[in-house]
Amino acid sequence: MIDFGYRAVHETSVQAKAIVREFYGKEPERSYFVGCSDGGREALMEAQRFPADFHGIVAGAPASFWTHLNVKGLWDERALLDNPESYIPPSKLPVLQNAALAACDALDGVKDGLIQNPTVCHFDPAEIQCKGTDSPDCLTAPQVEAAKKIYGPVKNPRTGASISPGLSPGAEAVAANWRTWITGAGYGQLAIGAFFANYFFADMVFENPKWDFHTLNFDSDVKLTDDKLGSVLNATDPNLRPFKARGGKLIQYHGWGDAAIPPQGSIDYFETVQSAMGTTKSFYRLFMVPGMSHCGGGPGANVFGNGTAVPQADAAHDVVIALDQWVVHNIAPDQIIATGFVDGNPAKGVAMTRPLCPYPQEPRYKGAGDTNSAASFVCHASAQNAKK
Repeated sequence: MIDFGYRAVHETSVQAKAIVREFYGKEPERSYFVGCSDGGREALMEAQRFPADFHGIVAGAPASFWTHLNVKGLWDERALLDNPESYIPPSKLPVLQNAALAACDALDGVKDGLIQNPTVCHFDPAEIQCKGTDSPDCLTAPQVEAAKKIYGPVKNPRTGASISPGLSPGAEAVAANWRTWITGAGYGQLAIGAFFANYFFADMVFENPKWDFHTLNFDSDVKLTDDKLGSVLNATDPNLRPFKARGGKLIQYHGWGDAAIPPQGSIDYFETVQSAMGTTKSFYRLFMVPGMSHCGGGPGANVFGNGTAVPQADAAHDVVIALDQWVVHNIAPDQIIATGFVDGNPAKGVAMTRPLCPYPQEPRYKGAGDTNSAASFVCHASAQNAKK
């Protein structure tokens, strides 16, 4: 458990550097860590526990609050399955997505199939509740309630305290999104989020392979889980002072359309670091990506050195090169230009580019120019985020 939680990556770093030193006869000049999902959790864990391991770190969509993320997995599963009538089949996910986009796509002044900042979107699934009998174009009342639970935060039923943020609207029907992580392919077919959660609690928390997810107590069992495993698995320590003191640089990113790990979680962690340390501009920046699914994919511009080759390999377009420039030349990324390909296929050409902005800034259309060109946008703090 400890190896998985934090020790393995650290030991890998130590031994890799020993191999480099033995082979080349000198220390590596710079060491970087780049990871997404659990790799993002590992990235934050390195910055928090082992600040001397890496000069620069990219943490993508981090599963940083591991214990509560798995609580979210069971919350969603029970929202869909406790009452069989609540289950939302994959065929109805476009109904949700289209309604969310109709409500919130144009809030940023550009209708482009993206919800730029879902925190200002107040889409209510009740708007598409069936007026009469069930049909493919609406959600039944039980399905509406399930959707509200998935979008909403997980809360302690006794205290009302938030356990995990909910999901953002606008990318529900995207390939490998809700169907893969939340609903599964059909009733009773385990989605990945529920798969992780069931085996985490059965094998790691309760050590009982016959444990039943229906029995989870969202009060006492969550506390038991945190007490038993939180200190080993959760990368939530806001104290990055040792990492900063060594000159370390950290870039974090998260897709607003992520159905695997609630994107609000990245903002929550970023803001706890700011609360603990003050401004982080000199060493730690967060970039939120409109429409992007888990670590990549989805509508919009979502390629920026995060696993798919970028059209222009430079610091303006590639997050890893931007990190290197920050470490070596102390030039912080004030924006990263992301690319979206036609049908998500680089061979078909570029469909759009869009700047990714350091939170709390977000892209704002200048009011003129091609809305598919990054040059038509400027990073600006919205009224919603200006106070942050």
